[in-house]
Amino acid sequence: MIQVIVMGASKKDLSRRHAQLKARIAQLEVKARDDPAGKDKQLHEELAKLKKELTEN
Repeated sequence: MIQVIVMGASKKDLSRRHAQLKARIAQLEVKARDDPAGKDKQLHEELAKLKKELTEN
């Protein structure tokens, strides 16, 4: 899980964090496509949480 530490972060740190979020979302989306019924709730919850974090930043 990626921890959120934004206060005092440089632009390079923020861009790296943004890239890590996008990469993790891409990984989870592949797994989520294999689970269209939503049986793995933890997977879908984490994906939704990361997408929300990405839109906030």
